[in-house]
Amino acid sequence: MPILWLLVIIQIVLAIRVLTRMIRSASGTSIVVDPRAWIHARSISVVVPVLDEIGRLGSCLEKLIGCGTEVREILVVDGGSTDGTQRLAASFAAIDPRVRLVDASPTPAGWNGKAWNLECGLLASSAESVWIATIDADVRPRSALLGAMVNHAERRQVTALSVATKQELGDIESGVVHPAMLTTLVYRYGLPGNATTRMDQVQANGQCFIARRDALIATNAFAHARTSVCEDVTVARILTRAGHSVGFYEAGELAVVRMHDTWRETWTNWPRSLTLRDGLTPRETLLGLAEVVFVQALPLLLVELLILTGNQHALRSVPFDLNLILLMMRLGVLAGTRRAYRNPAWTYWLSVFADVPVAIALIASALRRRHMWRGRALVMSERIT
Repeated sequence: MPILWLLVIIQIVLAIRVLTRMIRSASGTSIVVDPRAWIHARSISVVVPVLDEIGRLGSCLEKLIGCGTEVREILVVDGGSTDGTQRLAASFAAIDPRVRLVDASPTPAGWNGKAWNLECGLLASSAESVWIATIDADVRPRSALLGAMVNHAERRQVTALSVATKQELGDIESGVVHPAMLTTLVYRYGLPGNATTRMDQVQANGQCFIARRDALIATNAFAHARTSVCEDVTVARILTRAGHSVGFYEAGELAVVRMHDTWRETWTNWPRSLTLRDGLTPRETLLGLAEVVFVQALPLLLVELLILTGNQHALRSVPFDLNLILLMMRLGVLAGTRRAYRNPAWTYWLSVFADVPVAIALIASALRRRHMWRGRALVMSERIT
């Protein structure tokens, strides 16, 4: 069948890309606490962008105020919350003078809310700070996290880095959906633990990110990301475009996050940014989606279909052998990404069955021209200058 052999050729080409990427990134490093490290006092300004985070901000701020003298200030930048988030931030400011509420509302036209909050936080930060750390309200950082991030950045000589945070799943169904989505990043960008100056290879996670303040200002990175639905990756791409090295590393239990409470929230919200589409790397974005479809999602489906034919010739064919190998590779990746989760349910091992629906969801999200976040329409433009 000519179509089947064409599919095989496409799979081989894309699988070589994916496998090469994984091998190249396999020898990465992780962020660890070095008790011998010395971090300059008051060198970090922490920016926490929020919008209606009353249920999650408290635990995040409790952890942040436990950080050491390396933290100069903790700026809670609010985009117009109506649920009491501002009062909660003010109560922490009364406990620790480093905490300060910055009112960033209303978000101006032509900006998405989070990018605007980050820009306001950067502009409100002390000019004496060397580093800007952006921490989402759903992150529970250990007290040693920020110092360990700065130490790692200085030792690796990177301008910015972010953390592949350890994930805590909200319900048993999330054990199926979330890992299938996370795996799409591994297939498209490789394993965490490395730094790059290439815009098409950079990874980033805005949940837990740190960068030199002078580089963010010189590149105007947050402003460039004002219409991006994946502002964290866009900021990283802007930095690499300017010649800076940007890293992406695991940090174990130093940073734990529960992104969403239910699988439905994950399914509805994560594909919006998970496509990583911002117009800066259009070729790599399309190739990455093709890798997800042909190398991650289709092998299990094709193996099942060929088995169901009952044709012994089909079971001894190159298409069957190839897709069986790709399926084994997928299971190997599943075993490897297990460490990205804190006590996942048994359903984690079933996530391979969600690969096809996830691939469809990513394609649909990439084609969608209108996205919403907490009742607000997001500005979308691929004219990232």
